[in-house]
Amino acid sequence: MCSIIGFEKKEKELNKVANAFAKSDSRGPDGTRFFEGENCLLGFKRLAIMGLTIEGMQPFQSGNTAIVCNGEIYGFESIREELKTKGYSFFSDSDCEVLLPLYKEYGVDLFAKLDAEFACILYDSEKDDIIAARDPIGIRPLYYGISKQTKGYVFGSEPKIILDFVDRVYPFPPGHYFENGKFIRYADLTTGSPKYFNMPSILKNIHDKLTAGVIKRLNADAPIGFLLSGGLDSSLVCSIAAKFLNKPIETFAIGMDKDAIDLKYAKEVADYLHTNHHEIIITKEEVLSALEEVIYLLGTYDITTIRASIGMYLLCKAIHSQTKIRVILTGEISDELFGYKYTDFAPNAEEFQKESKKRIDEIHMYDVLRADRCISVNSLEARVPFGDLDFVRYVMEIDPHLKMNVYHKGKYLLRKAFEGDYLPQDILYREKAAFSDAVGHSMVEDLKEYAEKAYSDETFKTLCLKYEFARPFTKESLLYREIFEKYYPNQAEMVCGFWMPNPNWEGCKVNDPSARVLSNYGDSAK
Repeated sequence: MCSIIGFEKKEKELNKVANAFAKSDSRGPDGTRFFEGENCLLGFKRLAIMGLTIEGMQPFQSGNTAIVCNGEIYGFESIREELKTKGYSFFSDSDCEVLLPLYKEYGVDLFAKLDAEFACILYDSEKDDIIAARDPIGIRPLYYGISKQTKGYVFGSEPKIILDFVDRVYPFPPGHYFENGKFIRYADLTTGSPKYFNMPSILKNIHDKLTAGVIKRLNADAPIGFLLSGGLDSSLVCSIAAKFLNKPIETFAIGMDKDAIDLKYAKEVADYLHTNHHEIIITKEEVLSALEEVIYLLGTYDITTIRASIGMYLLCKAIHSQTKIRVILTGEISDELFGYKYTDFAPNAEEFQKESKKRIDEIHMYDVLRADRCISVNSLEARVPFGDLDFVRYVMEIDPHLKMNVYHKGKYLLRKAFEGDYLPQDILYREKAAFSDAVGHSMVEDLKEYAEKAYSDETFKTLCLKYEFARPFTKESLLYREIFEKYYPNQAEMVCGFWMPNPNWEGCKVNDPSARVLSNYGDSAK
């Protein structure tokens, strides 16, 4: 990960900018550099992953035009060779160095041409204007606001680095670019009509496209590791990578000291794949002591995001302190495509597809946010193969009747596509367990108990009434909101609300986001 910041109009106190930007030092510990245009200011903090030499340091410049980018540009080598034939020269092995030449060739149309996860801010000296853009899913973070001092736009990788300059912080919409004060959509992966109906062809494409999505994310000049929960999604990512690399990969799992569910499954997968496997054991005390820090680094009050982030944060903290790993592959974005436990209750295929679209469109506020912050705050870079653009676009255009759980097994298409020697059969067809629950049921219970002791029933009712937007509805949700407001006062609308199962569906009218409260949770708890 890296960190970027950009001001359409320069603030008067540049030391204030530097101090605010320093709050994201962990995203880019390998160096900081600024660029000053006639009116604008760009800043970059580097985590060196591709092109480790000083020549890969940003901002990249062409004359007085400059760009800062937090991203991975897949296939950049062939792009660079093509650009060389047009007279462009390159001075580093950084993938992001191709962006300014692409902008000179295609203007803002370049964003639609990228196979990438990225957020970037560009200063066009000829137009004396700022252009910003974000990848179609929002895997790389970007936020914006209007400067209280200059009334110009301010952009940054995290809310905390721009909060001092603006009244309101907004998430930059994925799949959009910003130019001349307007946000313009350049890509939408979730609106295509169903066009794939042939089961054998669908299974082959799921297999081939996910495999390609994993392989392209193995290209790095820094050491790579893998988060392995023992669930289907992370296990498949590890299996595909191990097959391609044909050598032991580094895998990491976490669990509570009392009742970790995932550890035994993660070890089974690790043994099957012959990985160099590492287990991190955490305690109640570590969970509770990490809570406030996790909410601060996340910039959210959402219950399930916070629960799931504590384990991931502590795991990545251990990876950073105990290893030289700098790139982490994860299994996020599978549930949104193939279904959660609660989507078993979808009344029809149209509703299933609508829910999937909603979850993908909003994932940058939830699971993707969790992965980005927990990994980047520990000076690591996250890569998400299930978020591969070609893969997401394809799965969203599969006939939703085939994606629904009519097989008495969720995510059937994904499981069926990887039958063979990828995983042990019991792992391939293991029931889904939510990450925060599978780290240990005691973790969630400890958090609930801590919140229960924090407020009397009367205090709880009174404090909840303070909030009009996303009003807390349990003592746990109130605790998280109160901590959130301490660091991000009046910024709750950065998140569109609490992540919860669809309350309009029979069987989903629950007051907790955990799948454990659903009637179909079944063997997931074992």
